[in-house]
Amino acid sequence: MKITAYQWRKTHDTNETAAWGEGVVEQLARYIARQHADLKGFTRPNLFRMRQFYEAYRGEEKVSPLVRQLPWTHNLIILSRCKLPEEREFYLRLAIREQWSKRELERQINRALFERAVLNPPKVSAVLRQLHPSAETIFKDAYLVDFLALPETHSEDELQRALVANLRRFLCELGRDFCFIGEQYLLQAGREDFRLDLLFFHRQLQALVAFELKVDKFRPAHLGQLEFYLEALDRDVRKPHERPSIGVLLCASKDDEVVEYALSRALSPALVAEYQTYLPDKQLLQAKLREFYQLAAAAVPARKTRGRKGEAP
Repeated sequence: MKITAYQWRKTHDTNETAAWGEGVVEQLARYIARQHADLKGFTRPNLFRMRQFYEAYRGEEKVSPLVRQLPWTHNLIILSRCKLPEEREFYLRLAIREQWSKRELERQINRALFERAVLNPPKVSAVLRQLHPSAETIFKDAYLVDFLALPETHSEDELQRALVANLRRFLCELGRDFCFIGEQYLLQAGREDFRLDLLFFHRQLQALVAFELKVDKFRPAHLGQLEFYLEALDRDVRKPHERPSIGVLLCASKDDEVVEYALSRALSPALVAEYQTYLPDKQLLQAKLREFYQLAAAAVPARKTRGRKGEAP
């Protein structure tokens, strides 16, 4: 690829004084075809894409190692569909970590994963953050399960059966390192039997992950039941080399302020998320994201101004 790097520097320098498109790409394509007939793929359209690739990642020391780990097709999808540098980095990292196929990468972009992750980071307890610092990059605030085809009014049993029936797709939504253990998992305490809705194991976190399903709005009382299940798992199921079990309350809806209050005093590594049975409006999410960035940019000068006011004369 030395020829490519050399020619991009050459054509980039040429572009500083001559408008791109005045035959430069065409000349370069003919030159490579003539001088290096064994090299394939250096057509005029591909050279334009390569130049865009060069311009997007030039000088990006943090991102450059990532692009080398993905196929050219994946890189083209990210480059053409993602306009923000942080959005490109987001999908590069996830595509590598989750080992997404081309089809799955396109699906996640279509489902506005970046916008949802930025606007709604996961709500986790302080204990979870302390025991598993990487948990906030693994879990989501909302899980999109539009593939379940559930009726608008459904029971917890119907939700559970639908998730298990579509387990492969649900695992894709959860993430690559989730491994399914069982449904209605039996836990015993004293002389009583209890059933946990869904039990997984996460390979990176080396921890059991308990999912408790709720088809109504989150209520603080739900956490008590989940914490009981986590205690039972840690006492009777967790192996000595595994880390403390994690609990996920998956609800139909939630009030984020109520969730924050409930989790602030939670004594177990837990989080509250919601499941969404339909795809959110991506244009609306993008509009909210632009507003989010505008507010964040406006807040920076304000903080600097306050800092200067507090400085000693």
